[in-house]
Amino acid sequence: MDLTPKQTVEFLDQYIISQKDAKKAIAIALRNRYRRKKLTPELKDEVMPKNILMIGSTGVGKTEIARRLAKMMNLPFIKVEASKYTEVGFVGRDVESMVRDLVVASINMTKLEHIEKNQGVIEEYVIKTITEKLLPPLPSTATDAKKAEYEKSFEKMRQRVISAEVDNLKIEIKNPKKSLDINDSNLPPEIIKAQETIFAVFGQNQKEDIKKEVSVKDAKEILKIEASEKLLDFDAIKVEGLKRAEEDGIIFLDEIDKIAVSANSQGRSDPSKEGVQRDLLPIVEGSTVNTKFGSIKTDHILFIAAGAFHLSKPSDLIPELQGRFPLRVELESLDEETLYKILTQTKNSLLKQYQALLEVEGVELVFEDEAIRALAKLSHQANEKTEDIGARRLHTVIEKVIEEISFTADEYSGQKIVVDSKLVHEKLDNLIANEDLARYIL
Repeated sequence: MDLTPKQTVEFLDQYIISQKDAKKAIAIALRNRYRRKKLTPELKDEVMPKNILMIGSTGVGKTEIARRLAKMMNLPFIKVEASKYTEVGFVGRDVESMVRDLVVASINMTKLEHIEKNQGVIEEYVIKTITEKLLPPLPSTATDAKKAEYEKSFEKMRQRVISAEVDNLKIEIKNPKKSLDINDSNLPPEIIKAQETIFAVFGQNQKEDIKKEVSVKDAKEILKIEASEKLLDFDAIKVEGLKRAEEDGIIFLDEIDKIAVSANSQGRSDPSKEGVQRDLLPIVEGSTVNTKFGSIKTDHILFIAAGAFHLSKPSDLIPELQGRFPLRVELESLDEETLYKILTQTKNSLLKQYQALLEVEGVELVFEDEAIRALAKLSHQANEKTEDIGARRLHTVIEKVIEEISFTADEYSGQKIVVDSKLVHEKLDNLIANEDLARYIL
């Protein structure tokens, strides 16, 4: 999807309130990718992505901005926490594993797209196979009259399979061979190859034609897998997936402030944190990473780093890494008015989600405007008194207010329940006033 930066920001405005600087920075970064693809091959290789560093407290929308965009534009996207690479006893994973994870995400995305494109062919294969199981083909020696009669019967049975009339009948199908694909992308490629060889040896000893009896309903799902294996070109999917990860991939590197060595550490360096930064450097700069699907260059992957930077500053990162995140945007903390807008103006706001959930039970849940204002005000107060967790506080506060309604929803089927400011204050005032309680409950 080729959106202009303005269109991208307009899309994000439906889901994320405020944070205009961050939205603009990402919108421009993604548009530059589109522009780069239109350049001559010589110039195209020279244009590197402008990686972004987002600075802001938790819950202000850093991850949501990147995730929403990746989903809308159908781009390979993964989120990793930088701090996990410093954990003691961290075995079997390395910093390059984030690139391998991106490749797996990209190939899975490509595979799903190919399945969707071939949905009609896959469905036809499944229906035909099941119909033939219920109505076995005639021998080649059958007369023309018998064949014509069979074709009519076959079409009738086919329609019954499509309309789910025969879903309860049992048929015998081949048990699909278990895939030998190993999804742990974080093992070194050499170990993966060794494992694949072992599995291949054991796989040869398995009987390929083990049959089992299942219902037609279950057979439809099992045969979809078989059809996908037969009809899709997995080599082409791997090649396309690798290319997409290389050209369009986004790696969201959260908690990057946790690997910064603060200047207040009285001259003591932290080898594990600095080591992670130095391991990150070649990947962000551009290097070749081996995966089980092939090699991938990281030169044009867009890296978006994020952190609160309460105890450290961006300048506490090693200079080489700082230089690889040239675009820096600071996200605003969420005030009372912003929290109110998050509840009322976002496309799939929390209030709409709770209303939809209770509608399943036949309950019409209505939030008065004064109640929404009170929820925003009390959430803001809780953020000020305890740890500031931004919009995530709204989840806790609303859950506390409608907990009893949600628990007894089946008793109010067909009724309308109004949440007013009185109920909000009744449920929350004591908790907010008592700082110790607020710290543990909210």
